[in-house]
Amino acid sequence: MNKLGTLLLGGCWAVSSVAEPQQCAQIEDDTTRLACFDTYFAPVVDGVDGEETTVQEQLVEARTETSLVKERMGQERAVADQFFALLPHHLNYFLPATISSTADYTDYGPFDEWFDEWEVKFQLSLKALLAENLWRDSSVWIGYTQQSYWQLYAEEEASAPFRETNYQPELFWAVPVDFDVLGWHARLATVALNHQSNGRSEPLSRSWNRITGELALDRGPFAATVKSWYRLPEDAENDNNPDIEDYMGRVELGLAYKHGSQLFSMTLKNNLSSENRSGLELNWTFPLVQHLRGFIQIYSGYGENLLDADNYNNRFGIGVSLSDRL
Repeated sequence: MNKLGTLLLGGCWAVSSVAEPQQCAQIEDDTTRLACFDTYFAPVVDGVDGEETTVQEQLVEARTETSLVKERMGQERAVADQFFALLPHHLNYFLPATISSTADYTDYGPFDEWFDEWEVKFQLSLKALLAENLWRDSSVWIGYTQQSYWQLYAEEEASAPFRETNYQPELFWAVPVDFDVLGWHARLATVALNHQSNGRSEPLSRSWNRITGELALDRGPFAATVKSWYRLPEDAENDNNPDIEDYMGRVELGLAYKHGSQLFSMTLKNNLSSENRSGLELNWTFPLVQHLRGFIQIYSGYGENLLDADNYNNRFGIGVSLSDRL
C-alpha cells in the first residue's frame, strides 16, 4: 500500500477509535492527527451574517477579546458570595524598607529629631459583597483600606511608633458597562461614599468625606482607570484641612500593563488648579515565591498620605505584594 493509502487508512482508524478529542493530540502523524481534530471541530455558522468560521478562528477571536478587567471581575464574583468571603480591594503590600529623600517631620514636635528617613510602609485593603444581581447585574460592596508608616528604625527614644496611619472605609456600587472610549473598552463604573482620616487628635488630625466616581477600561494587556470626586462640605470650625484637595488632588488616573506574570502600574493624581500639584506612584510586582510577589514602589509628589499631603515627598520602597491590581 502506498504512503497516501496508509495515511488515509490510519486516519480512518484513529478517528473511529478516539473517544475524546483530547486523545487526538496523542496521534503522532500530522495528517492523521489533524483529521481526528476535524471530526470534532467542524466549521460552524457564526449566526451573524451566515459566514462559516472554524472553531480555531473563534478561539483566536476569543483570545483577542480577552479583558483584564472582566477577568478580574469574574474571579471576584466566583468567590464573593461565599460566607465570610473577604476579597482584595486595592493593593495589599508590605515594604520593610522604604527611604524618603525629602521627609518632613516638623509637625511632630520634639519627636521629629528621633525619626528616621527609613521606615516601614504597608497597606491592607479588603472588600466584601453586600448585594448582587441588582440593576444591570450591578452589586454593592463595603471596603476598607489602611495604609501605615512605621518608624521601626527610629532612635530608641521614639519607641518605634506608627508615625501615620490612614483609615478609609467606603461603601460602593459597581455597575458593569460596555462601550468604547477612544479605542478603549469601558468595563466597570463605580460610585462610592468614601471617608478617610488618620484618627489623630489636633493638631495632627486630618479627615475628609467624598463621593467618588470611577470608570475602569481595558485594551489588550493594558487596563486604565479614571476617577474623580466631590468633597462633602464641612463647617469651617470643624474642617482641619480646608485645602486638602489642593494637595490630595481632584482627579486620579491609573494605568496598568500586564506582561506575563509581571504587572507594571502607575497612579497619577492632580489638583486641576493653576497652582498645579501632582502625586505619582509607580509599582512593579513580579513572581517571588508561591504565595508572595516581589514589589517595588516609587512615590514622587504631593499627597502620599493625609498628614504629609502638603509635603513634596520622594520615596523608594522594596518588599512583597499579597495581591495585584489585576
